[in-house]
Amino acid sequence: MIYRIRLLRPRTYHCCSLSIYFFISRKKYLIICHFRVSKKSRMKKVKLTRNEKITKTKTKQSENIASLLLLKYDSKLYDEDNTSQPTSCTAPIIPIEATRKKKKRKRSQISICLTNCRYESIRKVASAFGMREVSEEDAWNFYWTDMSVSVERAKEMKRFQRINHFPGMLEICRKDLLARNLNRMQKIYPKEYNFFPKTWCLPADFGEAFNYSKARKNKTFIIKPECGSQGRGIYLTKSLKDIKPTDKLICQVYLSKPYLVDGYKFDIRVYTLITSCDPLRIFVYNEGLVRFATSRYADPNVNNTTNVFMHLTNYALNKHSRTYVYDSEAGSKRKISTLNKLLLSQGVDLDRLWHSIDQVIVKTIISAWPILKHSYHACFPSHDMVHACFEILGFDILLDNKLHPFILEVNHSPSFHTDTQLDREVKEGLLTDTFTMLNIWQCDKKRVLEEDRKRIRDRLLQTNKFVEYAPTEEKEPEKSPWQTQIQWEETHLGNYRRVYPVGELYASLFQQPSGSLYTGTAASRARGDCTRIQREEFQQTKAKAEALKKPSQPKTKEGEKKEKDGEDAPLTATSVVSEKTRPRTRETRRKEKDDKTKLSTKSSPLQQPITLMQPEVKEEPVKPPYVLCSYEPDPIVEREERERVNLLAQRDFLIRSYGMLEQIYLVMKKMGTLRPEDERKYGVYGRLSLVANSTKKV
Repeated sequence: MIYRIRLLRPRTYHCCSLSIYFFISRKKYLIICHFRVSKKSRMKKVKLTRNEKITKTKTKQSENIASLLLLKYDSKLYDEDNTSQPTSCTAPIIPIEATRKKKKRKRSQISICLTNCRYESIRKVASAFGMREVSEEDAWNFYWTDMSVSVERAKEMKRFQRINHFPGMLEICRKDLLARNLNRMQKIYPKEYNFFPKTWCLPADFGEAFNYSKARKNKTFIIKPECGSQGRGIYLTKSLKDIKPTDKLICQVYLSKPYLVDGYKFDIRVYTLITSCDPLRIFVYNEGLVRFATSRYADPNVNNTTNVFMHLTNYALNKHSRTYVYDSEAGSKRKISTLNKLLLSQGVDLDRLWHSIDQVIVKTIISAWPILKHSYHACFPSHDMVHACFEILGFDILLDNKLHPFILEVNHSPSFHTDTQLDREVKEGLLTDTFTMLNIWQCDKKRVLEEDRKRIRDRLLQTNKFVEYAPTEEKEPEKSPWQTQIQWEETHLGNYRRVYPVGELYASLFQQPSGSLYTGTAASRARGDCTRIQREEFQQTKAKAEALKKPSQPKTKEGEKKEKDGEDAPLTATSVVSEKTRPRTRETRRKEKDDKTKLSTKSSPLQQPITLMQPEVKEEPVKPPYVLCSYEPDPIVEREERERVNLLAQRDFLIRSYGMLEQIYLVMKKMGTLRPEDERKYGVYGRLSLVANSTKKV
């Protein structure tokens, strides 16, 4: 269809005519707009000048060109495909895309999930960065949670998503696991790992700790729950007699000579950011918190061990004290910069002090690095655009009277409450610099989703079967996402400082044994074997004592027959003991003499001295021969059977620790396929009854 539009707008002043032609192609429709503007003057008609003649000839030529183009378009319309466009050498057509202005590419809005976050400071900083808060079911970019990351949550993440915890970081964030890893590293590198007090994990090391307390009665011990927080359940004691051997606790030698400021004990909360674990990159924030006790320090004795305001520096405890001072340079909570000024005025070498603190932090993280690396690659095999995890850790550092740093604990979710102005300044600045370093706009979510769809489509259609044989064009190597992220971090440090990597300073610490992932279970297995051997020895000595105490019994005719039948049988331990304890009669003496004479007659005189000179050969336990017949069972070897039972018990413990049985029983209970005897045997701590009640209500 062809439409011709002609507009005539008469005017009273001077005459001129202008023709404008637009050619617009949209599939089958060609619209030619012919605008003609004629302006007449009020004056009388005058003869056409030369210029007007030229304009008229130009308009006629343009009309002829338009008619030619229409004919060409009609021929293409019926001969070629519908999507063909008219072309002309005489009158080039300007494409529509060229006429449009290039719009600036807008950044896609970043979404963050804060379902399991209770801190308003994080919401405030996220909104300042333009992030949109979404629910857990949406396609979020960031996930901030106060709890540790489960394996199921990690495996569900997409390539463009990040989370604020590393799987496996509990290896240094739980008190018992931190003590286990540092003790293990101290055995391998005793000179490097001397920055934590002597620690025992109860009840496994109860005997060793009890013997240590007996030998050093002047020592004070601090008892902590294995996975507590905010100072709950912590107390001091001089003896370990009151501790039950079955309690799961952490026993630590108390540092009785700390560095004091104005007579008060304090510790330092150092914020540490880990942006990736492979390669390992660690940053320490220059600002932090110094938390003071609210009672003047005195050496621990029987009278003051219960005073938590003197010996503990936790803010959650000391804020309830009457002497707590808020927001001042001499308050109970101060900035690290304030402490640096005070130490500098006392002539302390700050560079040396903070270098030693940085070493303590890096070495602690390296102790859990094999587990971090293994867990990360197991949970995030497809993350190739951004690092899937980042983490802010809170290291609690205590200085002794010689300014040597000691690590107390590591917090995987340090508090971001901003109750005071001091907290607001430190923590909001920390979060702002953290989000800046993470480069939240690095990964394009739409692009990653399109690539994933394309991969799925190619895999289903098998279009990439011979991709590796296809010729590739030589292109300049582009920067990988990891290189761009590292470059971004180095240029946007903010108030952070990089503490790792720093040359070859810590290279030797990474050469840990291959079984470092399971050293804890190996140690517990060794302790179990030791206790089993001690138990067996005790049972043997007890059996011997009972055998000696038993009175001798008179022989009967049946017993004599048994002895005659079993003359050639090997002697056992019980038979030897019974023979020793049996009273010797005249008949037995005669029999012994007869036996000696028989042996002397049988053996030649040359053989007698040889047999006397030969040393006693210990008889090795003869292994039972293996049965070649497939219809008969193999003989049971006691040692192999014991190992098999131990391995089965270990497997059962691992399965129960992961909660697999619990989930299976709950599902079977819901489906109605769980047997009543299994329900009685595996009660799952009463949860099965709750499931039964819920199903009845439904």
